Amino acid sequence: MSQLQEKDFTQKFNLSLFKKLFFHARESWGDLARLAVCMLLVALADVIFPLLTSYTIDHFITPGTLSGMTPFVIAYLVTMTVHISATFGFQYFASRIEADVCYAIRKKGFRKLQELPFSYYDTTPVGYLMSRLTSDTQSLGSMIGWVLIDLIWSVLMLIFTAAAMFALNWKLALIILVVIPPLALVSAWFQKRMLPTERSIRKLLSRITGSFNEGIMGAKTTKTLAREDKNAEEFNVIIRDLKHAAVRSTTLSCLYMPIIISIGAMATAYVLWRGGHQVLTGVLTVGVLQAFINYTMQVFEPIRAIAATFSQMQSTQAAGERVLSLLETEPDIADTPEVIAAFGDQMHPKKENWPEIKGDIDFEHVDFKYKDGTQVLSDFNLHVNAGETIALVGPTGAGKSTVVNLVCRFYEATSGVIKIDGEDLRTRSQLWLQSHLGYVLQEPRLFSGTIMENIRYGRLDATDEEVMEAARLVNAETFILKMEKGYHTDVGEGGSRLSTGEKQLISFARALLSNPRIFILDEATSSVDTQTEQIIQHAITKVLEGRTSFIIAHRLSTVRNADRILVIEGGKIAEMGDHDALMAKRGAYWRLYTNQFMEEQSMEVLGGLSQTPKKNF
Repeated sequence: MSQLQEKDFTQKFNLSLFKKLFFHARESWGDLARLAVCMLLVALADVIFPLLTSYTIDHFITPGTLSGMTPFVIAYLVTMTVHISATFGFQYFASRIEADVCYAIRKKGFRKLQELPFSYYDTTPVGYLMSRLTSDTQSLGSMIGWVLIDLIWSVLMLIFTAAAMFALNWKLALIILVVIPPLALVSAWFQKRMLPTERSIRKLLSRITGSFNEGIMGAKTTKTLAREDKNAEEFNVIIRDLKHAAVRSTTLSCLYMPIIISIGAMATAYVLWRGGHQVLTGVLTVGVLQAFINYTMQVFEPIRAIAATFSQMQSTQAAGERVLSLLETEPDIADTPEVIAAFGDQMHPKKENWPEIKGDIDFEHVDFKYKDGTQVLSDFNLHVNAGETIALVGPTGAGKSTVVNLVCRFYEATSGVIKIDGEDLRTRSQLWLQSHLGYVLQEPRLFSGTIMENIRYGRLDATDEEVMEAARLVNAETFILKMEKGYHTDVGEGGSRLSTGEKQLISFARALLSNPRIFILDEATSSVDTQTEQIIQHAITKVLEGRTSFIIAHRLSTVRNADRILVIEGGKIAEMGDHDALMAKRGAYWRLYTNQFMEEQSMEVLGGLSQTPKKNF
């Protein structure tokens, strides 16, 4: 199972990336502000508790009195109540932020996937996209919601604790703060090594998702080719690489935190020694020393938390780079601002401004090549009259599908102009064009749900009667009414409960329901049996009447009634005419047709000798 490669990211820690992430989370800024307030209160309470303990030692325990206990108890209860309430608040808001951020990014990501053209999906594996919008997005939500808590609390706690220590004894406070530069150096050293490892883990996770997707979708092919062991070997290579990367990441993290803790412990021991000496000499009280020891341990807790947060942000940056690369992908095909102003975009159409479409189509000196430089069409010229049926035949890779994809504007011509009703396609919105298209693929794609729902997918506001009328027009109602629940029969995932022919008829009805002016049939009968092909052929004759249509077919018996047949070879029109004229010419089309006829006759003879059902090719 070969995998297409995704973009590699090699930047160092990138603050601007996190700014972009917070911009995408702007709907949660209110909760972020409330979260910050809660963390401020928690940090204040954490700093006040050691002061209360110090006060207890110096004013109640050492002198052996309870005088003034009532106001102290009230102050302690108020501090404790604030701490508990703020703790509940930050947990609540953090959970909301995590959910809201995931929701916002996934919504934007799904919309972006709807806007991107076919060319993007040609080079981007499905597994990578799924990984970006699932695990990577979850990491971002967790970072903004929860990792941010640690960062806010740590910074506030560090500031408040340092201030309290300086107020108690500035000389001891300086001893503690002098260890911060070594901590920063250690963090920088580990950061340089942890970020590439996290990027590698994220990339391997997306490859694993892609392998799962291919394994599930291609299960039947795997079984028929008996390559389960080969697939397992290829998958084992990926998970072995992931294991090694994960072990390296864990090793670095396990080394990082003990070093930070050790430096803090040594500073705490030194403060305890110096502070104890000052207590013995009467410079400090026991209560103040106790508070200072608590603060000494507290000041390293936020430093350790900041270090851990920094480590987590390495992983988040790797996820953020991948998600933002999707959200910021510019489509190869985009409407101009002038077109959007006049006709709207895909999500906000201005249908009141849409012109009617007749269906005249012109290719004027059109070239097309893929990004890798492969030339497909060269100086292609064609005029199609409204309501005309054009058949495209020729060898695989000749450019037949490219012609219709350019008409649909799934791809953009490299040079030249394509016009509909005399207007350059680029002066009209993509949605306007594609709303007038009916496209039936070789492999019909149905969605989970009922037959009625799948047909209505072509026009969501269609009534039940309109759905049934579309099914009747393509001769699909005959088999639908034989189903247990008729139109309300569930088709299964991807239409798994229906035959290929039945799925094709439903997809045909779905395309017809939108009453398209331009109809595309891409090998629409190549995967069905002879009887179903005849049913579809009758439907085609009725449905295509008055519509501009393109039929791509290898089975040439399906194109005999086309107004014009184009033989495409090497990205150009080798021959053009109706069936009778091309057969009389005895050229490329005649050779294709007679060779296919002879193959079909041979298969009929072989089928008769073996008493097996007739096969169609």
